Amino acid sequence: MNYKESKKYFKRLGDYIQLVDSRNKELSITNLLGINISKNFMPSIANTSNIDLSRYKIISKDQFATNIMHVGRDERLPVALYGFVEPAIISPAYMTFEVIDQNELLPEYLMITFQRSEFDRLSWYYCDSSIRGGLEWERLCEMKIPIPDIEEQQKQVMLYNALLFNQKSYENSLADLQLICDTFIENLIKTEKPKVLGEFIEQSDERNKDLQVTLLQGVSTAKVLIETKANTTGVNFKTYKVVRTGEFVYVADTSRRGDKIALAMNSAEPCIVSGIYTVFRVNKPKELLSEYLYLWFARPEFDRYARFHSWGSARETFDWTDMCDVKLPIPDIKVQEAIITIYNTLETRKQINEKLKNTIKPLCPVLIKGVVDCIHKLAIIKN
Repeated sequence: MNYKESKKYFKRLGDYIQLVDSRNKELSITNLLGINISKNFMPSIANTSNIDLSRYKIISKDQFATNIMHVGRDERLPVALYGFVEPAIISPAYMTFEVIDQNELLPEYLMITFQRSEFDRLSWYYCDSSIRGGLEWERLCEMKIPIPDIEEQQKQVMLYNALLFNQKSYENSLADLQLICDTFIENLIKTEKPKVLGEFIEQSDERNKDLQVTLLQGVSTAKVLIETKANTTGVNFKTYKVVRTGEFVYVADTSRRGDKIALAMNSAEPCIVSGIYTVFRVNKPKELLSEYLYLWFARPEFDRYARFHSWGSARETFDWTDMCDVKLPIPDIKVQEAIITIYNTLETRKQINEKLKNTIKPLCPVLIKGVVDCIHKLAIIKN
């Protein structure tokens, strides 16, 4: 049996799946979900006011939902496997389907196949010629995927689920560290007498006159420095402000930033920012650590505080005077160091968790490639 003959192990998808169409006629289900292009269910952001939810489709455990209308536009098939016991509802525009016989094809194995970039490219290839590039159900059914025996499918699913379980367990541990950080700050608010921030900070107005600093940065509401989006053609960078390591920079305008203040601490090499930004530093480092102050600024409560204390009409600002009026607990320096250590551990683990998540999904092609290689070897043996 040669390579071409082994292609018979690639089975027509339509022989293994079927459409289901259960509607929420009794309005017994209220959990409305959508599907994102990352192939996950998510809470729907649709406005359901005056919407007849009895028309919405019910999605149950081990069933799939897919939006086949925009495959050509997105160059991927938004599809997700529902894994919860309690059913939910989805838009009637979605298609819902299920595996006909789980003794022949495991839903989890099929979902691993759907997550392959190769399958997305194949879906895009099978799209129609409409503006959105829709994928008809019949065309989806015509696609062929490698389907080994059920034992091999179970091995691949068990391996993938084990990796996913470990990542989720690691992610859940982050919540405990976050709780420790939040509780620590809340206890300080209750036990420490607040101090006026203006006694511990001072503005910096160092300009880039000699053009020695070339790293141009902007400031985001995520409290980090980012690559600037401004058009810098013909700009005189001599007037830009220098932000040294450990210094802060913020944008006074808060009216057009989603109720958040754009603020960051520079923890890397010196950079330059727009001259209209406010740059400042801690001037009593033996009493207040910059990292501790950053933790205070990163809290959502500070965003609300800054927005509430902003002034103006069409454009509201949180100016330097307002910043100096901020009151916060400033405990002993050892206490500040302790909470900084916990926070840094949390941030490090968050980065590791993101790497784990980004590693697991690309493993889907590896798993399926192992299946394909196994099929080819079997074909050679039988030959």
